[in-house]
Amino acid sequence: MSFVLSVDADRWRTHLEAVCAAAGRDLVPVIKGNGYGLGQVALAAEADRLGCRTLAVGTVHETREILGATTGDVIVLEPFEPRDAAANVAWERILSCPDSARLVRTVSSAAALRSLAEASGSARVLIEARTSMHRFGMDERELLGVLADTVVRDAIAHGRLEVLGLSLHLPMAQPADEVAIRGVDAGSARVREVARWAGIWRAEADSLASLAATLWVSHCSDDELAEVGRLAPRVALRPRIGTRLWLGDRGSLAVAGTVLAVHPLPHGTHVGYRQRTGPRDGTLVVVSGGTAHGIGLSAPSPAGSVRQRVVTAGTGALDAAGRSLSPFTWAGSRRWFAEPPHQHHSMVWLPKGCVVPSVGDALAADVRFTTSRFDAVQGLA
Repeated sequence: MSFVLSVDADRWRTHLEAVCAAAGRDLVPVIKGNGYGLGQVALAAEADRLGCRTLAVGTVHETREILGATTGDVIVLEPFEPRDAAANVAWERILSCPDSARLVRTVSSAAALRSLAEASGSARVLIEARTSMHRFGMDERELLGVLADTVVRDAIAHGRLEVLGLSLHLPMAQPADEVAIRGVDAGSARVREVARWAGIWRAEADSLASLAATLWVSHCSDDELAEVGRLAPRVALRPRIGTRLWLGDRGSLAVAGTVLAVHPLPHGTHVGYRQRTGPRDGTLVVVSGGTAHGIGLSAPSPAGSVRQRVVTAGTGALDAAGRSLSPFTWAGSRRWFAEPPHQHHSMVWLPKGCVVPSVGDALAADVRFTTSRFDAVQGLA
């Protein structure tokens, strides 16, 4: 009973090397959550092979295994929050480990930065600015205010706070708000936004020498980063790349569930937990891959266009009628679920006249990798 991801390693690694070459030696691979379906430890090994000395993970809860899998620095992207009791317990535990000096916290509020400045010991941090994402981070007034705080400045000057730069998390779509910068009349909205923050941060680094004049940026293209580099040559850029790096060549990744049982059934036969009927004289196929693997789980649709809204509405109507397309493909077509997927397997219908698979055959599946868990990942050994 296996739900398997097969990797064409040569093709996949050729893609990784191309992304790395385009981004430059300062690339920071993002390895968070389920490791984009391939696993965090496996991706850490690939990052080491690429020569990347800094990785980024999602939360402090993901750090222990990664610290053991790499010798480089590990950035925690989720902001450090002193009021998060569970996260603070995890921080206390991981900071007691010998490798904890390689950890870098992201700090997105003045209160959190002051708490680290007042604490005993030292901390390595990235300060997060509030971009047009409006998720985490300090706006310009808050940032300049906390950097003017005497306790914070003293901690930075004496090395208790090592600030590795300013972190910018940009939206995937171009920002809706136009950012006006004196002397900058070209480039995308993302370019203008990053260039604006680059100017602010460069000025702070000039006044406080202990600040690293570096911007750590997510969701900018290589061309956009090159344009920012032209506009702000005195600021170093560290691109963080996750999906585009690991999943950018989907043709190198193949997902399939194993056929476990095949049942040709006469019309009107009731099947499954909910005892539903299928197509006339259809074939019921039981295949590996269920909710424990991420099958049937999905995020809300962005529905950014009229077409996407129509598709979403149509899908919702089918779901309401008890009909849902599975991610499994056989004989060139996606097949209908017989009922919602179970924990470790799914049941799908094949219509009359369709070529019938045998037990042990593989049904290809089109899945969302960030919500998938595979029984085996083949091809990377």
